[in-house]
Amino acid sequence: MKFAHMADCHIGGWREDKLNELTIQVFRDAIDICIKEHVAFILIAGDLFDTALPNIDLIKEVASILEKVKRRDIEVYIIPGSHDFSPSGKTFLDVLENSGLVINVNKYDGDNKLLFFEDKTGVKITGLLGKRSGLEREDYKNLEKEHLENEKGFKIFMFHTTLEEFKPKYLENVKGQNYADLPKNFNYYAGGHVHYLFDTEKDGYGKIVYPGPLFPNNFKEIEELKHGGFCIVNDNLELTRIPIKAKDVLNFIIEGDNPEEINLKLDDITNLNVDDKLILLRIKGELENGKVSDVKVKEIIKKLISKGAYAVLKNTEKLKVKELEEIRIEGNVEDVEREIIKNNLGRVNIEGNEEELINGLFNVLNMSKEEGERVNDFEERLWDNVKKVLKYDN
Repeated sequence: MKFAHMADCHIGGWREDKLNELTIQVFRDAIDICIKEHVAFILIAGDLFDTALPNIDLIKEVASILEKVKRRDIEVYIIPGSHDFSPSGKTFLDVLENSGLVINVNKYDGDNKLLFFEDKTGVKITGLLGKRSGLEREDYKNLEKEHLENEKGFKIFMFHTTLEEFKPKYLENVKGQNYADLPKNFNYYAGGHVHYLFDTEKDGYGKIVYPGPLFPNNFKEIEELKHGGFCIVNDNLELTRIPIKAKDVLNFIIEGDNPEEINLKLDDITNLNVDDKLILLRIKGELENGKVSDVKVKEIIKKLISKGAYAVLKNTEKLKVKELEEIRIEGNVEDVEREIIKNNLGRVNIEGNEEELINGLFNVLNMSKEEGERVNDFEERLWDNVKKVLKYDN
């Protein structure tokens, strides 16, 4: 007997249509592998979808894929995650369950005790859903554990939360559950929510596993993981991690201190073979002159797409204009202003004499509104004079 454990599929979670197509593709590939490997059942530990009310076309695609395993008598056990759970209780996971395609194991009896669902293999499965902002902490606090821990047989507990003891450094400020909050005496703990690969064994708790995302959910995850995947587990609890490689990823980090330099480096990328590849452009630097908008990212993306790139993602979070340096000058306000302008003129392209430009701007900006002149007329007169000084004809 072996089973599959996946989580954090986040189908439909990207703004880009091409990336959303990949979330469907990798889910289809993962299910096909499960069928080929003859798994007894499949666990999805939260966030099958990225929202509780996904696009109807996505639902149709997912239902069609799940229908394939249903026809082969492979059950899919699921819990809602922090994304596909809705506080209102309205979630399309219910639609999938009512269609007989999945079984939501986060169910309670009349005494508010979690129910077990027994698979045809004899394995008993239950679990707790995940909620946004870690609100599932109250569910763990109120969890009736005794009957869960005393249940006999091979047991699996599904959960969708961060475990404090095992979280990576980038989640150090995120409050998680202690693993001791999980009920004891389960053979396997099928985790979801945190997008990294992890497994461990603890006395009294069996094997605790995070399979990682089925498909990366943001720029940084694609940059670091390159692809997603899931786990196949045998009856000895031996873990095989199955990578799902949707597209080859080409990752570029472009740095520079002026738009011309960055644009040249970006243009070099268009000479490479990018056919059907997922391209990541991380652009960073402090611009000594020019503006962030002078970096021709949109043009480069269009060129890469025209050369066959599957999709291009950009990250310009660390690209910014250099802040004005502090200048200490003694004198009146006008002297200080003139010196600041002179020290920073090199950051923009200008034509003509610098001194003339500075004097002209000061004269214009010292203009006063004439008596009886309307505000709109004054602003128009002011801008006309600024344009003349800057020789801006348009």
